[in-house]
Amino acid sequence: MKNVTDPFVALGYWPSAGSFGFNTDILATNPINLSVVIGVLIFFGKGVLNDLLDNRKQRILNTIRNSEELRGGAIEQLEKARARLRKVETEADQFRVNGYSEIEREKLNLINSTYKTLEQLENYKNETIQFEQQRAINQVRQRVFQQALQGALGTLNSCLTNELHLRTISANIGMLGAMKEITDY
Repeated sequence: MKNVTDPFVALGYWPSAGSFGFNTDILATNPINLSVVIGVLIFFGKGVLNDLLDNRKQRILNTIRNSEELRGGAIEQLEKARARLRKVETEADQFRVNGYSEIEREKLNLINSTYKTLEQLENYKNETIQFEQQRAINQVRQRVFQQALQGALGTLNSCLTNELHLRTISANIGMLGAMKEITDY
Protein backbone atom coordinates (compact mmCIF):
# COMPACT_ATOMS: atom_id res chain seq x y z
CA MET A 1 0.00 0.00 0.00
CA LYS A 2 1.23 3.42 -0.88
CA ASN A 3 1.98 5.88 1.87
CA VAL A 4 -0.11 9.10 1.91
CA THR A 5 2.98 11.30 2.35
CA ASP A 6 4.83 9.90 -0.71
CA PRO A 7 3.69 12.65 -3.09
CA PHE A 8 4.85 15.32 -0.65
CA VAL A 9 8.21 13.65 -0.16
CA ALA A 10 8.65 13.62 -3.93
CA LEU A 11 8.03 17.34 -3.98
CA GLY A 12 10.94 17.81 -1.61
CA TYR A 13 13.34 16.37 -4.22
CA TRP A 14 12.48 18.83 -6.95
CA PRO A 15 15.38 21.02 -7.93
CA SER A 16 14.78 24.54 -6.70
CA ALA A 17 15.02 27.51 -8.99
CA GLY A 18 16.93 29.42 -6.34
CA SER A 19 17.10 29.87 -2.65
CA PHE A 20 14.47 31.63 -0.62
CA GLY A 21 15.40 34.75 1.26
CA PHE A 22 14.87 38.46 1.42
CA ASN A 23 15.71 40.52 -1.63
CA THR A 24 17.28 43.62 -0.14
CA ASP A 25 17.89 45.28 -3.48
CA ILE A 26 15.17 47.93 -3.23
CA LEU A 27 15.96 49.36 -6.65
CA ALA A 28 15.25 45.99 -8.30
CA THR A 29 12.01 45.06 -6.55
CA ASN A 30 9.89 48.10 -5.63
CA PRO A 31 9.82 49.90 -8.99
CA ILE A 32 8.77 46.69 -10.73
CA ASN A 33 5.99 46.03 -8.23
CA LEU A 34 4.84 49.63 -8.31
CA SER A 35 4.81 49.75 -12.10
CA VAL A 36 2.73 46.57 -12.26
CA VAL A 37 0.21 47.84 -9.69
CA ILE A 38 -0.04 51.27 -11.31
CA GLY A 39 -0.41 49.71 -14.75
CA VAL A 40 -3.22 47.46 -13.52
CA LEU A 41 -4.95 50.41 -11.83
CA ILE A 42 -4.74 52.55 -14.95
CA PHE A 43 -5.85 49.75 -17.26
CA PHE A 44 -8.86 48.63 -15.25
CA GLY A 45 -9.86 51.88 -13.57
CA LYS A 46 -9.64 54.42 -16.41
CA GLY A 47 -13.02 53.77 -18.04
CA VAL A 48 -14.88 53.40 -14.76
CA LEU A 49 -13.25 56.50 -13.37
CA ASN A 50 -14.19 58.53 -16.45
CA ASP A 51 -17.83 57.37 -16.23
CA LEU A 52 -17.98 58.13 -12.51
CA LEU A 53 -16.46 61.55 -12.99
CA ASP A 54 -18.86 62.37 -15.84
CA ASN A 55 -21.84 61.31 -13.70
CA ARG A 56 -20.61 63.34 -10.77
CA LYS A 57 -19.96 66.32 -13.03
CA GLN A 58 -23.56 66.18 -14.25
CA ARG A 59 -24.86 65.96 -10.69
CA ILE A 60 -22.72 68.88 -9.60
CA LEU A 61 -23.83 70.92 -12.62
CA ASN A 62 -27.47 70.14 -11.78
CA THR A 63 -26.83 71.22 -8.20
CA ILE A 64 -25.26 74.43 -9.45
CA ARG A 65 -28.25 75.04 -11.74
CA ASN A 66 -30.60 74.49 -8.79
CA SER A 67 -28.53 76.88 -6.72
CA GLU A 68 -28.64 79.43 -9.51
CA GLU A 69 -32.42 79.08 -9.60
CA LEU A 70 -32.48 79.66 -5.85
CA ARG A 71 -30.25 82.67 -6.42
CA GLY A 72 -32.66 83.90 -9.10
CA GLY A 73 -35.50 83.55 -6.61
CA ALA A 74 -33.48 85.47 -4.04
CA ILE A 75 -32.82 88.22 -6.57
CA GLU A 76 -36.52 88.31 -7.35
CA GLN A 77 -37.23 88.63 -3.64
CA LEU A 78 -34.64 91.39 -3.47
CA GLU A 79 -36.39 93.23 -6.32
CA LYS A 80 -39.70 92.87 -4.51
CA ALA A 81 -38.04 94.12 -1.36
CA ARG A 82 -36.62 97.08 -3.27
CA ALA A 83 -40.06 97.81 -4.69
CA ARG A 84 -41.47 97.70 -1.19
CA LEU A 85 -38.63 99.94 -0.09
CA ARG A 86 -39.49 102.47 -2.77
CA LYS A 87 -43.12 102.34 -1.68
CA VAL A 88 -42.10 102.81 1.93
CA GLU A 89 -39.89 105.73 0.94
CA THR A 90 -42.79 107.46 -0.86
CA GLU A 91 -44.97 106.93 2.19
CA ALA A 92 -42.16 108.26 4.32
CA ASP A 93 -42.12 111.43 2.30
CA GLN A 94 -45.87 111.82 2.84
CA PHE A 95 -45.75 111.07 6.55
CA ARG A 96 -42.33 112.53 7.33
CA VAL A 97 -43.78 114.95 9.83
CA ASN A 98 -45.82 112.30 11.67
CA GLY A 99 -43.37 109.46 12.15
CA TYR A 100 -40.09 109.67 10.37
CA SER A 101 -38.16 107.61 12.92
CA GLU A 102 -40.66 104.73 12.90
CA ILE A 103 -40.63 104.50 9.11
CA GLU A 104 -36.84 104.53 9.13
CA ARG A 105 -36.79 101.59 11.55
CA GLU A 106 -39.19 99.63 9.33
CA LYS A 107 -37.00 100.32 6.33
CA LEU A 108 -33.88 99.11 8.13
CA ASN A 109 -35.66 96.01 9.38
CA LEU A 110 -36.84 95.22 5.88
CA ILE A 111 -33.35 95.66 4.43
CA ASN A 112 -31.76 93.60 7.21
CA SER A 113 -34.25 90.77 6.85
CA THR A 114 -33.73 90.74 3.07
CA TYR A 115 -29.95 90.64 3.40
CA LYS A 116 -30.21 87.92 6.04
CA THR A 117 -32.41 85.90 3.71
CA LEU A 118 -29.94 86.38 0.87
CA GLU A 119 -27.06 85.44 3.12
CA GLN A 120 -28.85 82.30 4.27
CA LEU A 121 -29.62 81.30 0.67
CA GLU A 122 -26.03 81.92 -0.40
CA ASN A 123 -24.72 79.89 2.56
CA TYR A 124 -27.12 77.08 1.76
CA LYS A 125 -26.01 77.08 -1.87
CA ASN A 126 -22.33 76.97 -0.89
CA GLU A 127 -22.88 74.22 1.66
CA THR A 128 -24.84 72.17 -0.88
CA ILE A 129 -22.10 72.51 -3.47
CA GLN A 130 -19.37 71.58 -0.98
CA PHE A 131 -21.36 68.63 0.29
CA GLU A 132 -22.01 67.32 -3.22
CA GLN A 133 -18.38 67.75 -4.21
CA GLN A 134 -17.13 65.90 -1.12
CA ARG A 135 -19.66 63.13 -1.64
CA ALA A 136 -18.61 62.82 -5.27
CA ILE A 137 -14.95 62.62 -4.33
CA ASN A 138 -15.64 59.96 -1.71
CA GLN A 139 -17.71 57.86 -4.12
CA VAL A 140 -15.06 58.08 -6.81
CA ARG A 141 -12.34 57.08 -4.35
CA GLN A 142 -14.37 54.13 -3.11
CA ARG A 143 -15.20 52.86 -6.60
CA VAL A 144 -11.64 53.26 -7.87
CA PHE A 145 -10.35 51.33 -4.88
CA GLN A 146 -12.91 48.56 -5.42
CA GLN A 147 -12.12 48.31 -9.12
CA ALA A 148 -8.38 48.27 -8.47
CA LEU A 149 -8.76 45.58 -5.82
CA GLN A 150 -10.96 43.46 -8.09
CA GLY A 151 -8.52 43.88 -10.96
CA ALA A 152 -5.55 42.94 -8.79
CA LEU A 153 -7.35 39.88 -7.40
CA GLY A 154 -8.38 38.84 -10.91
CA THR A 155 -4.80 39.19 -12.12
CA LEU A 156 -3.46 37.23 -9.16
CA ASN A 157 -6.03 34.46 -9.58
CA SER A 158 -5.38 34.16 -13.30
CA CYS A 159 -1.60 33.94 -12.76
CA LEU A 160 -1.75 31.34 -9.96
CA THR A 161 -1.59 27.89 -11.57
CA ASN A 162 -1.73 24.55 -9.78
CA GLU A 163 1.98 23.90 -10.30
CA LEU A 164 2.93 27.32 -8.94
CA HIS A 165 0.53 26.83 -6.06
CA LEU A 166 2.08 23.44 -5.15
CA ARG A 167 5.61 24.84 -5.41
CA THR A 168 4.70 27.75 -3.16
CA ILE A 169 3.17 25.43 -0.57
CA SER A 170 6.21 23.15 -0.70
CA ALA A 171 8.60 26.06 -0.28
CA ASN A 172 6.60 27.44 2.65
CA ILE A 173 6.57 24.02 4.33
CA GLY A 174 10.35 23.85 3.92
CA MET A 175 10.77 27.33 5.41
CA LEU A 176 8.52 26.44 8.36
CA GLY A 177 10.53 23.27 8.94
CA ALA A 178 13.77 25.26 8.93
CA MET A 179 12.30 27.80 11.33
CA LYS A 180 11.18 25.00 13.63
CA GLU A 181 14.69 23.53 13.66
CA ILE A 182 16.15 26.93 14.50
CA THR A 183 13.69 27.50 17.36
CA ASP A 184 14.33 23.99 18.73
CA TYR A 185 18.00 24.82 19.39
